[in-house]
Amino acid sequence: MIDKLKNKETKLAVIGLGYVGLPIALEFANDMSVVGFDIKPDRVEMMKNGIDPSNELPKEAFENKDILFTHKLEDLKDVTFFIVAVPTPIDENNNPDLTPVIKASETVGKVLKKGNYVVYESTVYPGATEEDCVPVLEKMSGLKYIEDFKVGFSPERINPGDEIHTLTKIVKVTSGCDAESAENIAQIYETIITAGVHRASSIKVAEASKIIENTQRDVNIALMNELSIIFGKMGINTFEVLEAAGTKWNFLKFFPGLVGGHCIGVDPYYLSHKAKQFGYHPQIIDGGRFVNDSMGGILQN
Repeated sequence: MIDKLKNKETKLAVIGLGYVGLPIALEFANDMSVVGFDIKPDRVEMMKNGIDPSNELPKEAFENKDILFTHKLEDLKDVTFFIVAVPTPIDENNNPDLTPVIKASETVGKVLKKGNYVVYESTVYPGATEEDCVPVLEKMSGLKYIEDFKVGFSPERINPGDEIHTLTKIVKVTSGCDAESAENIAQIYETIITAGVHRASSIKVAEASKIIENTQRDVNIALMNELSIIFGKMGINTFEVLEAAGTKWNFLKFFPGLVGGHCIGVDPYYLSHKAKQFGYHPQIIDGGRFVNDSMGGILQN
């Protein structure tokens, strides 16, 4: 597959061209024929004109790329390697909303053929790829998982606004549904990731590795926020405390503040949701979310 992609005998597609999907699509388009698919025609038109709707990439990033931007399903017919990079938000009750990734799976399933690969980059709880997405691919395509098509998971690690830790300079975690697919997926990503690839032992391990990245940050920030509340009541300057404590080499330098963005305030809810399905109610994760979600009101008061 990798030879056919590099020789442009077949195509790679990225489904979802937000701040995660677009950089990946453009990077692969240096050496492969790529189809960049997004459901919003207005966004597609912007990208055709070299404009990043997320305002992350300059116009030069679009130059000399073998890429077709489209919202039309028929343009995916020659694709053999699909990458799904759509949002995974939460609903008004802080429960995972898999609607975008399920819809994307339906889209891919309509054009999926024997021998094709589908790799998910969207952040999900462990098990979502095989338990929630694969059945949709099977239903829409009429094909059998592993027997007819392969699936993998390679969590996105895009750091928006960071001009140092860019896509190619961050180690990529990859995984597949069997040994063959795991190696093929790793090798395909190795064509663009100069920092190297970490081969996870399973799809669930790769899913879990991503979900704890932001959960860890959220919990550590929550601790700093709680300390700032305590020290505030004592009349102690929190930042002076952290400056003093930070003189020890192994002190973790997190700071109090509001938690927002696409990931840190969302991903812990995915892990908490899945944990509760297994009968465990996470105390630290949920507690961290409560503290961080409360900080806006605390700061106002």
